[in-house]
Amino acid sequence: MAHNRQKKIALVNDYTGFGRCSVAVQLPLISYLGVQCCTLPTAVLSNHTMFDSFSIQDFTAHMEEHVAEWRKLGLRFAGICTGFLGSEAQIAIVDGFIAEFAGDGTVVVVDPVMGDYGRPYATYTPAMCAGMERLVRRATIATPNLTEACLLLGEPYDPDVSLEAVADLARRVAALGPEKVVVTGLVRDGSVVNVGYERHGAAFTVSTPQRGGDRSGTGDVFSAIIAADAVNGVPFRTSVERAAAFVGRAIERSIELGIPATDGVAFEEVIRELD
Repeated sequence: MAHNRQKKIALVNDYTGFGRCSVAVQLPLISYLGVQCCTLPTAVLSNHTMFDSFSIQDFTAHMEEHVAEWRKLGLRFAGICTGFLGSEAQIAIVDGFIAEFAGDGTVVVVDPVMGDYGRPYATYTPAMCAGMERLVRRATIATPNLTEACLLLGEPYDPDVSLEAVADLARRVAALGPEKVVVTGLVRDGSVVNVGYERHGAAFTVSTPQRGGDRSGTGDVFSAIIAADAVNGVPFRTSVERAAAFVGRAIERSIELGIPATDGVAFEEVIRELD
């Protein structure tokens, strides 16, 4: 079918008009890396929720209608990439979408956005955490932070846990289903460390210098590169190294320009460095 002559990733996330996170950063990065990006929105926001005020329209009621039109077109995806999901209903829709549209060879990247700093987000119920675990079981690649890895495994959170113990967490997340796992964003001695694991292989670490504090959208930038690289056949460790370096460079450029942390990373300034 003509619609399927180009590699495509189905991107399931919210769309934020200002603040550079979610679809607003993932779509241009995936496109730049040579993969058509097809978006399934979960919500539409004027700006993201870390600002003092924002407008939001929940897209849940329209998601299945959106998918039905893709079904009519006979779309097939080389990759599926999921981000923040705001309700049990959205998790169930995405679960069904993956079951239907992930064919042989489809790379499914699940960023299990559930919490940070040892706590689930205020909106995340135990039922939603259980639903996210089901999605992770369907994943080819999972990209949890340390909090999310602990939530998935029912483990207590320790911000100072050793990297060897984090590698074991990554192995255990992989045992749920994913072939590859990277536990992202650990801060150690002035560096940001990502701990990766490929099933039946050795764990590895990728460290980059820590630059400034937290910024919106860095995890979305990271997962977009991981997803596009996977579809393009880039080795996993190479992809983690590239994604980590690019996030660091984008943060560095944002600091140089004096861009507020709420405004995300100025990835546009350095996107050609992905070549």
